[in-house]
Amino acid sequence: MNERPRQSFAGLWNISFGFFGIQIGFALQNANMSRVFQTLGSSLDDLPALWVAAPLTGLLVQPIIGHMSDRTWLGRLGRRRPYFLTGAILATLALLVMPLAPALLFAAAMLWVLDASLNISMEPFRAFVGDMLRKDQHATGYAVQTAFIGAGAVVGSIFPKVLEHLGVANTAAPGAIPDTVRYAFWFGGIALFASVAWTVLTTREYSPAEMAAFDGEAEAEAHDAIRLLAARDYGSSAAWIAGGAVVIAAVVAFGLKKEVYLLGALLIAYGIASIVAIAGAKRGAAPSILGHIVGDFSGMPTLMKRLALVQFFSWSALFIMWINTTPVVAQYALGATDPASARYQEGANWVDVMFGTYNGVAAVAALTLLPWLSRRIGQVRTHVVGLLCGAVGYASFFAIRDPNWLLASEVGIGIAWASILAMPYAILASSLPQKKLGVYMGLFNVFVVVPQLLVATVMGSIMKAWFPTEPIWTMAFAAGVMALAAIAMLRVETR
Repeated sequence: MNERPRQSFAGLWNISFGFFGIQIGFALQNANMSRVFQTLGSSLDDLPALWVAAPLTGLLVQPIIGHMSDRTWLGRLGRRRPYFLTGAILATLALLVMPLAPALLFAAAMLWVLDASLNISMEPFRAFVGDMLRKDQHATGYAVQTAFIGAGAVVGSIFPKVLEHLGVANTAAPGAIPDTVRYAFWFGGIALFASVAWTVLTTREYSPAEMAAFDGEAEAEAHDAIRLLAARDYGSSAAWIAGGAVVIAAVVAFGLKKEVYLLGALLIAYGIASIVAIAGAKRGAAPSILGHIVGDFSGMPTLMKRLALVQFFSWSALFIMWINTTPVVAQYALGATDPASARYQEGANWVDVMFGTYNGVAAVAALTLLPWLSRRIGQVRTHVVGLLCGAVGYASFFAIRDPNWLLASEVGIGIAWASILAMPYAILASSLPQKKLGVYMGLFNVFVVVPQLLVATVMGSIMKAWFPTEPIWTMAFAAGVMALAAIAMLRVETR
């Protein structure tokens, strides 16, 4: 078995530079879509429902794109790069159109298109690092990728504030999106396409023959998941369907928000999909995408399952933050609750600065603090420390009311963000079979998406029932869930 060539710093740069633009798109989405929705008439209670489309899209897109990219080879264009490029083109178009949204429904539809496109580009980038780098460079490769994620997020988060400083209008007529947001989205679209094009043009992927020589994996291993699927009974499928039915019944019994129906429907849908996949495998039918994905999901390695639980808690906390930071800061730091007011828009722009701060901290921590800690206490304990820093950062929102001092809270959140983006993927890339790296990375990201759906459907019901006018309590939930992620990480064992 041959070893991949060692990549230089320039090679590491080129492999991950596309993520710089992708993260500009995500940062603009995360920091501004609640603001856009509220500007177009959404109430605070409706924000989680409007955000449902984004994680639902990721849930469906990422495993499919991962599976397809594992099996793609388009000659000079390669395996993963066709997906980078396709997603970048679609995301660029969505960013250019989004600020022209004439109504709330149109903006929600554009969020769906944008998130789907960003996921098409993003998911193969995770596997791309594993494809291109030898195992002893995985941690460095994901650290460089995280640095670009942080840098891109800083640019995307802070750009509206920079435009305001340059004299661009930050307020608009009722129902209109401010010029700072419109120009930032247009800039983001151009930057996204240019950075992804850089990676596409400056990298050469290894051919299937070269990959086989590097990894020495038998082709028969690709069908292991299907054979295991054929040996399963339908008990777990019934459990998924029953779980979905219980969730739907709970909506009726406890008067939960109607968006919770979606969570129950997804559980039932997966149960039905698994029945179809198992039945096909038992008949000996030709393996389908559905069969492969269900088989790989049910046959995840133990290490991946334990990391998946950590991801579930980690991303629940992050999604709570992304949805609620703007109303929290506007209300508690600046005393504004009306999205049309100049004071509220000032708070929204300060959130851009806060998000830029935690992403800047993440970029630095990924290349300095995390490698230093990893060498001394190992990757698992490093991730535990990072997650606890995030929990402290969220909890500090209760003690800090000065918007300037809230930047200190973002330091802890930034360290956690760096660790979440680097450590789990570095651990996985060195442990998973290379032939299935794309689909496994896509399935791993299901545990990024499912908590977002859970937050978007359940958190609104919780807040409406107990804290209808006090969004600050969302930060307590975020702190507690991030602490649970740190505890779950203690169960992860690496060799």
